[in-house]
Amino acid sequence: MRWLDRLLRRPPVPDWLRRVLEDDEYVLASSVLASPEPDDVMLVATSHGIWLPEQRRIGWHLVSKATWSDGTLTLIEAVEEPLEAAVLLSDLPVRRFPLADPGKLPQTVHQRVQASILSRHRRDLADGGVWLVQRKVPGRGLAQLQVRPDPGTDADAARRIAAEAPGGIELDH
Repeated sequence: MRWLDRLLRRPPVPDWLRRVLEDDEYVLASSVLASPEPDDVMLVATSHGIWLPEQRRIGWHLVSKATWSDGTLTLIEAVEEPLEAAVLLSDLPVRRFPLADPGKLPQTVHQRVQASILSRHRRDLADGGVWLVQRKVPGRGLAQLQVRPDPGTDADAARRIAAEAPGGIELDH
């Protein structure tokens, strides 16, 4: 299969990833991490998200921020707190991935993160504000309402705003 991937110029797929991809998930781009990592440590962008070196996927709807600069892909992943009609997001620490040969990976990550956003609306509050973002959830055919408070914004105020907002919607296929 690897010879066919090379012949068709498909991105390389590590063996471990072939075993865990969902039936409707496919590889879009990949890149090996720069030294001193072993040659098989990679980032892999798929239709559903980005696979990290620890063999864990972040869905596109949970990538808060992705930037490309000086040969390094920087990612911020969000975690969800389920609410009644939405999810409250908070960011995990920044992760940096120096890439040996980035290829199409940075461009693919940017495109997929942007494509996951259906709409966004800002609501200002006395102590900051919140973003209400409607995003596609890969592989589930849903749009999810995400509430992202600014740093320092009262989380209870963000939860109240989320409670007033409509929840997820079905997407047309």
